[in-house]
Amino acid sequence: MPTDHVDVLIVGAGLSGVGAACHLRRTCPDTTYTVLEARDAVGGTWDLFRYPGIRSDSDMFTLGYAFRPWTAPQAIADGDTILRYVRETAREYGVEEHIRFRHRVRRAEWDSTTARWTVHVHRDDTAEDVVLTCRFLFCCTGYYRYDAGYTPDFPDVGRYTGRLVHPQHWPDDLDHTGRRVVVIGSGATAVTLVPALARRAGHVTMLQRSPTYVIALPARDRLADVLRRRLPARAAHRAAHRLVRAKNVLSGTVTYQLARRAPRVVRAFLRRAAKGRLPAGYDVDRHFSPRYDPWDQRLCVAPDGDLFDALSTGRASVVTDTVAAFTPGGVRLGSGGELPADIVVTATGLQLLALGGMTLAVDGVDVDLGATVAYKGMMLSGVPNFALTIGYTNASWTLKADLVATYVCRLLRHLDATGQQVVTPVAPADGDLSPLIDLRSGYVLRSVDTLPRQGARAPWRLYQNYPRDVVLMKHGRLVDEGVRFSRATAGTPVG
Repeated sequence: MPTDHVDVLIVGAGLSGVGAACHLRRTCPDTTYTVLEARDAVGGTWDLFRYPGIRSDSDMFTLGYAFRPWTAPQAIADGDTILRYVRETAREYGVEEHIRFRHRVRRAEWDSTTARWTVHVHRDDTAEDVVLTCRFLFCCTGYYRYDAGYTPDFPDVGRYTGRLVHPQHWPDDLDHTGRRVVVIGSGATAVTLVPALARRAGHVTMLQRSPTYVIALPARDRLADVLRRRLPARAAHRAAHRLVRAKNVLSGTVTYQLARRAPRVVRAFLRRAAKGRLPAGYDVDRHFSPRYDPWDQRLCVAPDGDLFDALSTGRASVVTDTVAAFTPGGVRLGSGGELPADIVVTATGLQLLALGGMTLAVDGVDVDLGATVAYKGMMLSGVPNFALTIGYTNASWTLKADLVATYVCRLLRHLDATGQQVVTPVAPADGDLSPLIDLRSGYVLRSVDTLPRQGARAPWRLYQNYPRDVVLMKHGRLVDEGVRFSRATAGTPVG
């Protein structure tokens, strides 16, 4: 088995992994790195998901990288445009030549005597097992399982004679023109799919067990458009990057904090906004007023109100009910009715998979992720020279990904400057722990015990607050009570 060594090994060539590599290239140019990608292309989520209407549910001025302005006209962009942006960034910063595709990480083992990770990889293209070593392991795989989505065990699903698909594996040959489509689900994927399918389908029904908060936002940013009209292109892009990004960060932070402190106010606002977009007499309370408070789950975005428009024109409808069973021609409801369907789309959620499925061991002892505590939302107690990227649940993923990559670069420079070789987070002494992801979405609740925990205070608390994290991670101290710096136990130099 051939062995290679680099300073930093990045796992994942999606939005986070490409960003991490670019940060290394920009601020640690002498640091060697390799990116391992299990699939055969750059892009991660944006290369995997191909269902109709796939788009961001965050504005691209914050979902885009801090170091590379978003220049496309859409503020809420389609998947192809986002994928092109990620790949152009990888090309511009020379990241492509450092990526090894079809390399699936199985296991990583830390050795304190040498201060190195030994990473076991399976090559899906050659069926070969390879081993790499590194000083620092940087996991940028997100926390979703890529090979399979979540589908409940629906009664009598085998009797259904139509087409049954999951958005995560959308068939290339599926033609929904003029067909009756039932989309089971009410999350971001369903809210995206319904108006997209309704443009060509005979009719689309969104069958939801319970409602979700949906808010209509402009697909284009007005301030960015004004800047583009009044400034030369390059200056407009720079100004939009700074001003629109700051505006959107501020508005998102204020909205989230208001939702947590005054949920009734935000609930009433969202209800009024939905009611104003729907026909008179529409049962807003039944179909768009969830039982939970805003931001207990992510808000769903409808660009330019496309979902509400599809409902208002009659091209789509919402049914709030349960699935009693499948029938040969559709779905029987818990209330007794039946929804006829030529195509049923199970937009019923994703499955969590921490670290892309790889296992960790420290000095011969396997790491139980559920027993670790996250340090600054990016490192794990007892696991040396390791970081993972987990984005915000209440804001753009990349805002946090940029901060994590920036912090890793700071750590690497600190290790080199001080002659230290190892940085190891420690758990808080008080033991007051809670789940790392504070959403009550089904995909989180199903797997919460397999994820790291968080503490009750900094630096072990994940505050979901970007301005606060900028202070903590971009400008805050590297040496604090939550981390220990040391050298290899055998005094072996690294590199």
